[in-house]
Amino acid sequence: MNNNAKIFILILVVLFLGLLGTVFLRGGTAPAGPGLLDSFATCLKAKGATFYGAFWCPHCQAQKKLFGSSVKLLPYVECSTADGSGQTQVCIDKKIASYPTWEFADMSRLTGEIPLAQLAEKTSCTLPAGESTTAPLPAAGASSGAK
Repeated sequence: MNNNAKIFILILVVLFLGLLGTVFLRGGTAPAGPGLLDSFATCLKAKGATFYGAFWCPHCQAQKKLFGSSVKLLPYVECSTADGSGQTQVCIDKKIASYPTWEFADMSRLTGEIPLAQLAEKTSCTLPAGESTTAPLPAAGASSGAK
């Protein structure tokens, strides 16, 4: 087998692995259509709650995961710069020091992974039946604002 054929086969293998990786990673995305917590997420926004987080923050990812496909409706503000090394001006101005941070209409704040039931209590939003006991992962906490 000559070098050109080997390079061609190598390119095909890399493309195939890239395709498999894409299918694998996209397989975990939320399904399209209405989510179980759409009305709850919409209510949080209507009641003036804001969720500040960072894409690299594992606690923020866990908080978002509690909302399932309804995550798209959350009143979310990304605080991290695209390179993950700084904080956006809006979060600097709001003095967001850790992630996740929830700020409410009365300007009070909760930090760390907040159970849905606690968010419901704080905002008077109603959770769908069976969701009131949903709690974050045991490793609840907050990530520092600086990466």
